[in-house]
Amino acid sequence: MWPQTREQATGDLVASLALAAIVIPEQLATARLAGAPPALGLIVFVAASLGFFLFGANRYLSAGADSTIAPIFAGALALMTGAGSPHYLALAAALALMVGALSALAGLLRLGWIARLLSVPIITGFLAGIAVHIVVSQLPALLGIPGGGSDVFAAVANLWGHIAQANPHALAIGVFVFVAITVSEKLDRRFPGALSAMAVATAIVALAGWQVPVLGRIQPPHFTLVLPQVTLADLTQLLPIALIVTLVVMIQTATVSRAFDGSERDINRDLLGVGVGGMLSGLLGGFPANASPPRTAIVRESGGGSRLVGLFAVAIVTLFLLFAPGLLAHLPEAALAGLLLFVALRIFHLGTMRTIATESWAEFLLLAVTALAIVVMPIAAGVGVGIALSLLHGVWTITQTRAVIFELIPGTTVWWPKNPNFHGETRPGLVVAGFQAPLFFLNAETFRASLEQAIDEARPVKAIVLEASSIVELDFSGAEALRQMIQHCKTHGVTFYVARLESLRAQEAFAKFGIMPLLAHGITYPSVADAVRQFSEDFPAR
Repeated sequence: MWPQTREQATGDLVASLALAAIVIPEQLATARLAGAPPALGLIVFVAASLGFFLFGANRYLSAGADSTIAPIFAGALALMTGAGSPHYLALAAALALMVGALSALAGLLRLGWIARLLSVPIITGFLAGIAVHIVVSQLPALLGIPGGGSDVFAAVANLWGHIAQANPHALAIGVFVFVAITVSEKLDRRFPGALSAMAVATAIVALAGWQVPVLGRIQPPHFTLVLPQVTLADLTQLLPIALIVTLVVMIQTATVSRAFDGSERDINRDLLGVGVGGMLSGLLGGFPANASPPRTAIVRESGGGSRLVGLFAVAIVTLFLLFAPGLLAHLPEAALAGLLLFVALRIFHLGTMRTIATESWAEFLLLAVTALAIVVMPIAAGVGVGIALSLLHGVWTITQTRAVIFELIPGTTVWWPKNPNFHGETRPGLVVAGFQAPLFFLNAETFRASLEQAIDEARPVKAIVLEASSIVELDFSGAEALRQMIQHCKTHGVTFYVARLESLRAQEAFAKFGIMPLLAHGITYPSVADAVRQFSEDFPAR
């Protein structure tokens, strides 16, 4: 959606200024988290925003360097080569190309639904583990002491060994920036709290002469498109990391798109836009890009209404990179650490954890195991554990689905799953049951066994009505289980009716797998009440 009036265009320009004010310090800090030179964070923003402007759909979404994925690939790349080395940067650029290509391909193939594979508890645990890594990695900079590597335990040991050398000035700067950003975020998210805090911290260092580590002069970048110099062996090692990072990018992009007025069709276009932006980042020597929830919120809250906001912000950041990088020479590293500690606090969703713990201890356990795996294992491996746990939990939930007995609500024609809140009615010789899940290979045997058990417990039985409104899909294994069930009923003289088969896909499967001729009268019934009336006609009371 493009601005249609001068007022709307002005709103986009104002929003771009607010976005750029947030972007500059945030992307510098994220580049530090990614193990890359600070300027690369701004280059990633420029590339990702330009790619999304050309191919994305959401009018608010902001793409760029992201603190969620940076620790994942930084930890993995550090195991392959030294952080910050030319080879490290080449691997990061190659990874950006791979993740961008996979994300774009997912958008073209309309695979946005994959983003729903991770449950909320798993995502919350994943973010909590990432937050711990961010805190541990930034404490040395906050205290003005040497860093201790990407491994959490080694970093903690290093911290303990050098704690006596802590620089009080660095600590004061980091705490000031953290508090200033936290307060400004609570008062008005549109206020450039991070940029203001960074400017004050830089002024203090320059005027007071505090001896703290600073960024130093940043060389203006060369905006040249080149392929990263990596080998086939490098690409082979990068592939599993790329798959994990791509899944996280897909999940976050789909979440942001959906939260900010994106339709299901737009989500796939947004994946394409973020993917193209990631590929452009790789060609410019950057690292993987992602959609950003807080920056996207800033765009909307600042009055932005089109993707021109991102384009205007690209122009501002590019001008800054080309003509004003010297302004960052005295920026304290502790200030960036304070900003990243704020980011860690923001993604550590304690309220969500409390809610999950209160409502579902089993899912809270999944959350805790995921967070622990990310903390104690290499981050990419920990994320893989979280993904596996989420999928296993989903599979386990589906396989545990069993047939449920329906009863007639007194005074109505409505048949409802048996419930302790009302005393339902039944019909002699009739079992009404339902299966509240798709019927396929994961639960086919459970369906057959639980339905046979329901019949055995209700004997003598003349007929069964399968309430099939929840059976939205049926594969070969599910159809085979249903055929065996019907044959089991016929063997024991039980007539089999099906009611409320509403899913068009399930109806097509009934016809394709030859189930319809096996049913009573060769038809399905629009309601359980209709099937029960047919039962009364087939088996009149004596």
